[in-house]
Amino acid sequence: MIASWYDGQGPAADVLHVGELPDPRPGPGEVRVRVTVSGVNPGDTKKRRGWLGSSMPYPRVIPHSDAAGVVDAVGNGVDARRVGQRVWVYGAQSYRAFGTAAQYTVVPDHQAVPLPDHLGDELGASLGIPGITAHRAVFADGPVDGKIVLVHGVLGGVGSSAAQLARWGGATVIGTVRRGDDLDRVDPAVVAHAVALDCGDPAAAIRAHAPDGVHRVVEVSLSANADLDNAVTALDAVIAAYGTHADRTELPFWPLLFNNVTVRLLGSDDFPAAAKRQAARELTAAAAAGALTVDVSGRFPLADIAEAHDRVDAGGRGRVLVTVPGGSQL
Repeated sequence: MIASWYDGQGPAADVLHVGELPDPRPGPGEVRVRVTVSGVNPGDTKKRRGWLGSSMPYPRVIPHSDAAGVVDAVGNGVDARRVGQRVWVYGAQSYRAFGTAAQYTVVPDHQAVPLPDHLGDELGASLGIPGITAHRAVFADGPVDGKIVLVHGVLGGVGSSAAQLARWGGATVIGTVRRGDDLDRVDPAVVAHAVALDCGDPAAAIRAHAPDGVHRVVEVSLSANADLDNAVTALDAVIAAYGTHADRTELPFWPLLFNNVTVRLLGSDDFPAAAKRQAARELTAAAAAGALTVDVSGRFPLADIAEAHDRVDAGGRGRVLVTVPGGSQL
């Protein structure tokens, strides 16, 4: 098969290779997926770079955890009728050496989720890490019907999905963007109220729409927004943080304590398996109903995977995808 891999960590152009590797075979309880589109996440590029001093977990790594494709082989114990089924894949390179940047990937049966025929491969390849993280941030502490959910970074990959899922779940969504210039990019059908963090008083602007405080916060940078979150959360609120800019993040401890605020930290690789399966079901349902879409900002052939990694490392909005040769896309 054609695949991309790295045998050591470093800059994308220096360590990522593209060439032929042996075709993998599914073991018991596994399926093999013929990949059409592979999704690139910040976590993938951080592993490749050795972020926070992380080392190579395996001698050779095929990167990426997310993908869409077609099941083409199954292992013992898996229903043979799965062969030919369109699927989206999550967690392919979570505690495993070989991910989705290849013509074939092998994953446990339940991590290849049926993809409805009317949904495209690009959407399927975008549901994994950002979608499951967003689902956990919104729903880990119960339903949001009738609640007010504040989503920071609402134009980002996780933030956009979180806002759509919260709206689908019956919440009123308040979203923040970094600059006032970005406000016109926010979808008013999803986000009831949008606030720019560079306005004079973002806390007052949020409180104007949530005078009693917000019930959930989906937090992209806990270190940057801890004081703001403290100023706008309601009693018994939850701050669900999946990112921060300071490794040792300071919190306004006593005000949060007196408000009985829960701070939930989200590491997507280690979500409970049952939570991931529930997220997969509900992400598929939301997407099938037209309640969940993704913004794709970059599409690269597998031969240009280093450019795709550089695009993700540079930041910005929208999903970055790698198309795999030989796969048809819908």
